[in-house]
Amino acid sequence: MQTGRNSRQARKGKQMQNPPTETTFDEGLKALNAGRTNEALEWFDKAMAEERVPRTVSYFAYCRAKEKGKVKEALALCMEAMKEEPKNSDIYLNLGRIYMVAGQRKSAIRAFDLGLRCGKSPQIEKELSILGRRKAPPIPFLPRSNPINRYLGMFLAKLGLR
Repeated sequence: MQTGRNSRQARKGKQMQNPPTETTFDEGLKALNAGRTNEALEWFDKAMAEERVPRTVSYFAYCRAKEKGKVKEALALCMEAMKEEPKNSDIYLNLGRIYMVAGQRKSAIRAFDLGLRCGKSPQIEKELSILGRRKAPPIPFLPRSNPINRYLGMFLAKLGLR
């Protein structure tokens, strides 16, 4: 058993390994990944009170939009985080998720694409695979609904060329 000075150094060493903000953020991330967004919202709120970091702000914004329906506020928070850290793919992941909560599929896909440009993210790829994407029409200058595009697309699909 440690006493006096040694025990203080041991406690200090533990604090250096896991600062409170990281632990709080990690707990929020665990709750979010488990589907408990309300609990995650509380953890991210605590993490923001300790230290306001763009990544944490974006996760807080997503949870707030999902649980409280505060989409405009969440978008503003996420945009603020993006201005501070424009190369963080997690921020784009959460921005896309917020757009999905708002029902803005095209904006969500655009945000996810921007996130993939910043770096590889399995979570963004998972979100995009869930959303699904349509291929470009065979003749791009014609509208997708044009019968030539429709039937040419079906024909090419049957041949396995599309």
